[in-house]
Amino acid sequence: MRISDIQRCEVRPGQLVEWRLSPETVAAAAVLPTDPRPPAYIQESHIRTARSVREGGLFVPTWLGTAFDLAGQVDLDVLEQALRGWTLRHETLRSGFRWVGDEMHRFTLDEDDVTLQREVVGIFEDPDLLVRHLQDRFDEAADALGWPNLIYAAIVREDSTSVYLAFDHTNVDAYSLQRIPNEVQELYTALVAGRPSTMTQVASYVDFCEQERANANTIDDTHAIVARWREFIGRCDGRLPEFPVDLGLQPGDQLPVQKLMREPLVDADAAAAFETYCRPYGGSLVGVLAATSLIVHELGGQPVYRTVVPFHTRLKSAWSESVGWYVGGAPIEVPAAQDFDAALASVRAQLQANRSLARIPLARVLHLLGEDFRPTSPDLYSIVSYVDARLIPGSACWTEQKAYGLLRVSYGDQVCAWVNRLHEGLWLACRYPDTDVACKNVRLYIEKLRELIMSVCPAPLH
Repeated sequence: MRISDIQRCEVRPGQLVEWRLSPETVAAAAVLPTDPRPPAYIQESHIRTARSVREGGLFVPTWLGTAFDLAGQVDLDVLEQALRGWTLRHETLRSGFRWVGDEMHRFTLDEDDVTLQREVVGIFEDPDLLVRHLQDRFDEAADALGWPNLIYAAIVREDSTSVYLAFDHTNVDAYSLQRIPNEVQELYTALVAGRPSTMTQVASYVDFCEQERANANTIDDTHAIVARWREFIGRCDGRLPEFPVDLGLQPGDQLPVQKLMREPLVDADAAAAFETYCRPYGGSLVGVLAATSLIVHELGGQPVYRTVVPFHTRLKSAWSESVGWYVGGAPIEVPAAQDFDAALASVRAQLQANRSLARIPLARVLHLLGEDFRPTSPDLYSIVSYVDARLIPGSACWTEQKAYGLLRVSYGDQVCAWVNRLHEGLWLACRYPDTDVACKNVRLYIEKLRELIMSVCPAPLH
């Protein structure tokens, strides 16, 4: 799925309809007893950071979303049924948190108490006005510090309807977003045809949160994983790693506005050739990280590239179709290498040695280290992520469906880059501080990444 901001996801005019959880559902949630299942460490860290940044006087929207088209004339009653059915399928979407003193307590609604309220907002003929309206609505309705923290919308036209779903990050990760178009389409199509849906029941992210937290709480500050992070953070001058090139920021600056670069990186043939070249070392993830290590050394001169690599934590098949924030991080340190092959070997060794560290949430580790990296920035560290999305159900239809994964680009002092392998090739999106220096260096990084990928592809035959 192409990652984009809402400004560049092909928003077109039409009649706007919105759905939120109904007032009756919100009232039922207000009197629920506490659900003993705790938040995941990553959820708690996200919400505490959002609260701290807000208390510092800055509203930083952090929602994620997805956009896709349903072809033909859509029956809104049936679409509403499909959206409610999809919401009930994933327990985290009817679960939230309330503060009791300085503790976060979970509450979770029964399925029978969940209903949607539909509002016809009106006809928008100007796409720019529509984009601004959608962004403002999603900012308000999918807020980390509010509940409900999700909203659905549809832009209805005679020949097609564009569907938008936006959530606070506590509910979803990128993989969750990528599954949504196919699931909602299947539920809608099944209802129209009067047949049962082909989708099977999924495990609950709320149950996963409880299990992961119980497991994380069994370790203490003498654990080998904690020791490894302690050493890594020590070598990062007591911080978590930033993108090691000049971003034009000064210590003590206010949190800068961000921008997004998003574009095709290389086509399907080049993506396949790159994968083939990198496969002996572990594949394209290793290749993207190895290439990045070479490029940032060239641009920034640091002798070692240190970063935290995101990995999914869906370690059991039961979680594979579940909506939630199933992400952990593993630290790697890649010394400046002579060439790409040497960098590949170095990254492979680092990932093999450290990938298991992603199983323990970083927020738990930081607590055990007595560190508080909070909460001046919504991003704890810079990332370079690689995902092969071609096996996601429905991915072959994403271009035809105008399917996008949506990022809210607001404020932040880190560089976060996502490389997705699609059927059409590699797609890159990168969020970075909006300074002239950062824009220049991120552009250089992307161009050099493209060049390096192309350099290991076999020359075309003439």
